[in-house]
Amino acid sequence: MLGEGNVAYGRGTPLETAIWRLRSRGCWTDAAELLAPRATEPAAALERAALLIERCLYTEQGWAEAEEALRAAEAVARTDEERGAAACERGHLAYASTLLGVRDRADEARAALGRAAALVGTDTAGRALLDYRRGLVAQNLGDSPQAARAALRRAHAGATAHEDALLLSSTWRHLAGLALREGELTEARHGFAESLRIREELGYLVGTAPALASLAATETEPEAGRLRAEAGRLFRLLGGVPTWLAAQLTPRPAI
Repeated sequence: MLGEGNVAYGRGTPLETAIWRLRSRGCWTDAAELLAPRATEPAAALERAALLIERCLYTEQGWAEAEEALRAAEAVARTDEERGAAACERGHLAYASTLLGVRDRADEARAALGRAAALVGTDTAGRALLDYRRGLVAQNLGDSPQAARAALRRAHAGATAHEDALLLSSTWRHLAGLALREGELTEARHGFAESLRIREELGYLVGTAPALASLAATETEPEAGRLRAEAGRLFRLLGGVPTWLAAQLTPRPAI
């Protein structure tokens, strides 16, 4: 499963390296094309769908292509683990659609992630990713911070156990977001800093600008301005991706 990233992060086979380099720079379509010749294989089909779903989340485009790729992955899934992984991606696509205001698919997201929970084995990398995504739904669609924190902490522990660095950066980020919401500034700053550190170490450029902007929200000037400026530089370098970051980078008027 692609999850938050191939665990090799560019240090595996030549194909994995090429996919990671493209993905980390926001070239999801090109990365997915590398998997097209193997699209009848369950793992490759699922990874291709996951790449295109991530493109939707970052660019708010490509929904039809992602849906088509996901249906193809669902069609070739054979084992419970493969079907569960596809259901997890189905939930992620529905979550992204709802979060970005394309179409309300919150019920579909919850149902798909529930199906995945019945199929994906416990103590697996797939379970850690599933817990993370259930945490996102609770946090951003259900406005249930307690449920979100519990799921994200499980995902954090799973990402640590399976050495999935990029997933770990994401759990740090969202746990920090919950802490910031509750006024726990020190905890939030630490979580955002850890998320940023991991993404910089991995060379995950497309995820670094959001991490910089989040950390800026916990800092005072001039450090906050420096972080936002660096986030803006990366945002422009990558052609305005992720699209939803633009609002966070707009300078606030003086009061």
